[in-house]
Amino acid sequence: VHMVESGGGVVQAGDSLTLSCTFSGRHFRAYGMGWFRQAPGKEREFVATISRSGGAANYSDSVKGRFTVSRDNDKNTAYLQMTNLKPEDTALYSCALRTVPIGTSALRFYKYWGQGTQVTVSS
Repeated sequence: VHMVESGGGVVQAGDSLTLSCTFSGRHFRAYGMGWFRQAPGKEREFVATISRSGGAANYSDSVKGRFTVSRDNDKNTAYLQMTNLKPEDTALYSCALRTVPIGTSALRFYKYWGQGTQVTVSS
């Protein structure tokens, strides 16, 4: 049981990119989802989280207004649509299932991490 992220790449500042995260197990719709990122030399940081139904989402201040998280429970997949990308968005992006109903940025409440997909934004 694991997550598989895809969609990363090398883009220029101002470009858009959409990441996908597919869960290989069952009961995907029973969990909230979270996106995190880790830049070289830095700790993993929260990006966004979405509720089980997709009706509620929370974002970090650094991406609010530029990123949108969504999900398709029939496809066991969550998405992170990123617009107006900046060089500081360069990182390895990972997703995980959220084990609590409340939208949280705390890492300890997430499990089944994927290997991540690299996003590089050039200036």
